Amino acid sequence: MVIPTKEEIQRTLEQRHTKTVQDKLSAAKAAVCGLGGLGSAIAIALARTGIGQLHLIDFDRVDLANLNRQQYAVCDLDRPKPEALRDEILRFSPYCKIRTDFVKLTEENIPSLLSEDEYICEAFDVAEEKAMLTNCILEKLPRKYLVGASGMAGYGDSNSIQTRKILSTYYLCGDGRSEICSEYGLMAPRVMICAAHQANTVIGLILGKEI
Repeated sequence: MVIPTKEEIQRTLEQRHTKTVQDKLSAAKAAVCGLGGLGSAIAIALARTGIGQLHLIDFDRVDLANLNRQQYAVCDLDRPKPEALRDEILRFSPYCKIRTDFVKLTEENIPSLLSEDEYICEAFDVAEEKAMLTNCILEKLPRKYLVGASGMAGYGDSNSIQTRKILSTYYLCGDGRSEICSEYGLMAPRVMICAAHQANTVIGLILGKEI
């Protein structure tokens, strides 16, 4: 198999997006915090768009229960999620700069781990962890753009998932209410819709398009 050159791939992206747009995307740095159903789909969407640098962060390993909605394969079982997702992205974007951290984010390490990233996607499952990351970034990294998520469980109305501007640098995607319950859990379609909202918001911010 012959791998296209970096210049060939760049040229193709410029033909699709225009050179002006692609230059901005190629210069951007984004972090994805949590690489489950949301995070893995966000990362792949951003990578396919040609974002210059991705920072993939998670402390978990791929489990069989992840395969119903997360962007992993059976061959990835028990692998660290950052490593498995990096390898998947490099299959279609071989020149993407990818930094991986197989670590749990805490109030203590967030400022240093995310210091170089301009756009940060919150993709945690647990409400307390979402709040911790959000509060920490707003307080300690106030100049970073943060795109979070709340409410994408089940199989309800696709159009109820929307993007809202909460603060000048903070955006929230989801329906704001759907939670995992005994009737249904997290399913790929709505999770991927929310992930697409998050990735699209990041792209809009990179290009200077107000949401």
